[in-house]
Amino acid sequence: MTGQLALVTGATGYVGGRLVPRLLEAGYRVRVIVRSPQKLTDVPWLNRVEVVTGNLKDTAAVAEASAAVDVAYYLVHSMTSHGDFDEEEMAAARNVAAAARKAGVSRIVYLGGLHPDGVTLSRHLRSRVAVGNALLESGVPTAALQAGVIIGSGSASFEMIRHLTEVLPYMPAPRWVRNKVQPIAVRDVLYYLLAAAQLPSGVNRTLDIGGPDVLRYGQMMNGYALEAGLKQRPIASLPVLTPWLASQWVNLVTPIPRRLAVPIIESLQFDCVVTERDIDQYIPPPAEGLLSYRRSVRLALARMRDADVETSWQNASVEDAPSDPLPSDPDWAGHTVYTDLKQRETSASVGQLWAVIEGIGGRNGWYSFPLAWALRGWIDKLFGGVGLRRGRRHAERLSTGEVLDFWRVERLERPRSLRLRAEMRLPGRAWLELETEPTPTGARYRQRAVYFPRGLSGRLYWFAILPFHGIIFNGMANRIVLEAEQRAVSAETVTVDA
Repeated sequence: MTGQLALVTGATGYVGGRLVPRLLEAGYRVRVIVRSPQKLTDVPWLNRVEVVTGNLKDTAAVAEASAAVDVAYYLVHSMTSHGDFDEEEMAAARNVAAAARKAGVSRIVYLGGLHPDGVTLSRHLRSRVAVGNALLESGVPTAALQAGVIIGSGSASFEMIRHLTEVLPYMPAPRWVRNKVQPIAVRDVLYYLLAAAQLPSGVNRTLDIGGPDVLRYGQMMNGYALEAGLKQRPIASLPVLTPWLASQWVNLVTPIPRRLAVPIIESLQFDCVVTERDIDQYIPPPAEGLLSYRRSVRLALARMRDADVETSWQNASVEDAPSDPLPSDPDWAGHTVYTDLKQRETSASVGQLWAVIEGIGGRNGWYSFPLAWALRGWIDKLFGGVGLRRGRRHAERLSTGEVLDFWRVERLERPRSLRLRAEMRLPGRAWLELETEPTPTGARYRQRAVYFPRGLSGRLYWFAILPFHGIIFNGMANRIVLEAEQRAVSAETVTVDA
């Protein structure tokens, strides 16, 4: 295996981001193709991989990425619910298949979804099946692994179970809570993905993978409750909750946005279990055995407690959210631009001030008018946005490209500058910059909100919220500086006592 070149698509995603370091540990050379290389800025394995910039519909970029590759991993799935996403997924799959065949790739490994036969599948599941078929028909030996609910810290399925169970003491639920599901631990998914690279060349087929437990979805929720030290939740199956209504419900009571809840819920409309164990003929189970559901939950909770969540669903790109960075000089970029600038001097050091800045959001909050921030998050949720409850992956450290409540970290220059790009529903595009600068007596805090309105509604929105800026942004600047100074005093007290 040493020296073989593996191409990973979806390297910024939940599974792909975990597979890359395991391929490196196994001795592979790794190449990734990504649309936004800046999302990889802070991943620990960046300097050990080759990065190709481009999307999977870019023929030239995919051809460049496929050159001299031994095994190609296809780990990309659309989570949009609008437009021709299925046609776009097929175009990408065919492009990768053609490039792999032309480049002489020895194997493709694809991760699809478990699904029953003989039923009408949801549009998302149909698309995943079609992508798998396109790769199987490529002329390149393909292992199309089919997994159901993936359990691990940061997985969307696990987070949905966690929040539904923790938030609701009584669960009115759709009929699908009685459907059978065969979950699988993310570490077992990674085990199979890694091993599939070495399958014999004659293997060109789908292979079901699943954990040892077959459970009803309601049992999975109560299994989580037991591992989390909660009381088991009474669950009432209601026939009136359609998938669309259920997705609205999930959108409101969990951090999972509607656009991601829809495909998850649609995949649960039927029993989702392994129908064949042919994988055992080619890849023996892990030496320690496949992880049970309860143990998978236990490990995921331990990872969360230790702030050791390797990748998360939260960092996936958000449908319709702006992705272009803030121009270096907005006034000269051809935009109408509104700004709100606040500056404060502080006796705290740059390091003390930066620690407060980098720890902002999530459980630490935004240092001003928490009710207003919560209300803005609920309004965003009502309109199908991401809301404020996505939180942050680590309590103290941020990474470029990761989410922070309803923002995304666009630029991080520690300990000088943090730029956040808004992903809430807005009639325009917005950024928030938090910066530090050393002064002879301490540090200067600079806070700038930047807004590019879209049309008349965007302008009206800015002026409607302008009165609140004086309260929210002034309070935010004052409290951040105050918190830094309090930390400075605490640090001096500890030093004196020592």
